[in-house]
Amino acid sequence: MSLAIHDDIVPALARALQQLRHVLQKGQTHAEANGWDPAVLLGMRLAPDMIPLTRQVQIATDIAKFAAARLTGTDAPIFEDTETTFAELDARLQRAIDYLASVPAAAFEGAEDRAVTMPTRTNGDLHFDGRGYLLTFVVPNVYFHCTIAYALLRHAGVPLGKMDFIGAIGRR
Repeated sequence: MSLAIHDDIVPALARALQQLRHVLQKGQTHAEANGWDPAVLLGMRLAPDMIPLTRQVQIATDIAKFAAARLTGTDAPIFEDTETTFAELDARLQRAIDYLASVPAAAFEGAEDRAVTMPTRTNGDLHFDGRGYLLTFVVPNVYFHCTIAYALLRHAGVPLGKMDFIGAIGRR
């Protein structure tokens, strides 16, 4: 059975970003309830050499939107990476979700075999076929950055559980 990229992957990426919205909303609510400066949460890192929470969200959205663009041979929308508040991150996540929803399924025809070249800052260009790009780069990276964002907020005491991360499953 072949991988139906649009039907299988696009909803999964959108769902991951939607759940990240939910996690961030709980973070904002927790900060407000405790009188905390939200910037403290948004600047958190698990280790000094890691990127902060804000950047984790930016990267998760970039990976998802660039995946749709690269796999369809189109240009992704440009996000400026200027978000500094929960509301701005929420809007960014929604823009990425809306973009994913706007890409027609037909645009993904043949995407599993499409050559994908991804530039990197440190390792030169990476080369994949569409299936490899999705399964070995996109999916693990989106979930990595969503997981780190969750872990940062959980570490700060935000009352989050597993279902906040994965959302309602198996319900109609």
